[in-house]
Amino acid sequence: MSSTESPDTATAALPVPPAGSGRPGAAETVRTVTLPGLTLTIRAPAGPPAAEHGDGRGPGDGRDREPALCVHGLGGSSQNWSDLMPLLADRLDAEAVDLPGFGLSPPPDDGNYSVSAQARAVIRHLDAAGRGPVHLIGNSMGGAAATRVAAVRPDLVRTLTLISPALPELRPQLTAVPTALLAVPGIAGLFGRLTHDWTPERRTREVLALCYGDPGRVSPEGFNAAVDEYARRLELPYFWEVMERSARGLVNAYTLGGQHNLWRQAERVLAPTLLVYGGRDRLVSYRMARRAAAAFRGSRLLTLPEAGHVAMMEYPEAVARAVRDLLDSDVTDVTADAGRS
Repeated sequence: MSSTESPDTATAALPVPPAGSGRPGAAETVRTVTLPGLTLTIRAPAGPPAAEHGDGRGPGDGRDREPALCVHGLGGSSQNWSDLMPLLADRLDAEAVDLPGFGLSPPPDDGNYSVSAQARAVIRHLDAAGRGPVHLIGNSMGGAAATRVAAVRPDLVRTLTLISPALPELRPQLTAVPTALLAVPGIAGLFGRLTHDWTPERRTREVLALCYGDPGRVSPEGFNAAVDEYARRLELPYFWEVMERSARGLVNAYTLGGQHNLWRQAERVLAPTLLVYGGRDRLVSYRMARRAAAAFRGSRLLTLPEAGHVAMMEYPEAVARAVRDLLDSDVTDVTADAGRS
């Protein structure tokens, strides 16, 4: 921990902001998907695709949009993708899911918050919707779940984009240790009691300090939206239980061996993969970028030195450009394969 780091930041902040950064964007649609034992909330940009690329590269080429699904991290929600999805709307028919217990999705009936259970929730949604194969995009814990999906159901994944994926680290950063402590029984509730008098504004500032390379990039509208969402979540009777069990599920995933080990599963991924890492990430170490690039065969690596843990919220234009390059590469590969067949 640096000398300038507030100790409060290291004790009670959630790992991912609850809402987007508040950049002006299109309206969204929100719908509910009900499956046996599971209810998921799905968010998507409303209205027709953008007339031109959100990254300033000119008009789209008119090709049909392909399905995509975005998966948030621990403490996050589908709103974490509200800045990125419109920038890709001319190429991707993107949706973002609230994992069970997060955002507007209620807890699952079985109370299972393991990474494998989250991956199953994604798979069940894709199977029920018939949207696969999709361009699957995951952040943090959602990146771990997306890795499992791509490894066990390659038929559902066209390309894989992982932004600061929560893959096992032998020596995690000190700033990430408090998040791992949420997995200890009773600790999440203790955090809640110790910070009972904190205002939603203070909680939100702590979250942004933990997750952003530069919290100043959040607009006033985005900050207010995050405050409102944080206040809403704190009223949920299951809030701290979901945080504790999900953190425990993530820690348990780090300890699995054999074919269930996340690094072993990364090596099994066949889909073209884009990896995005932030140089100021205080939760997933920047040094893991090289290991991940070696594990995912033929992967592309985007490093953003000034970004924190949620590059799709902090630098959505840069992430969108990299995703476009991945899509273009995938089209080229498919065309080449067709020519050889």
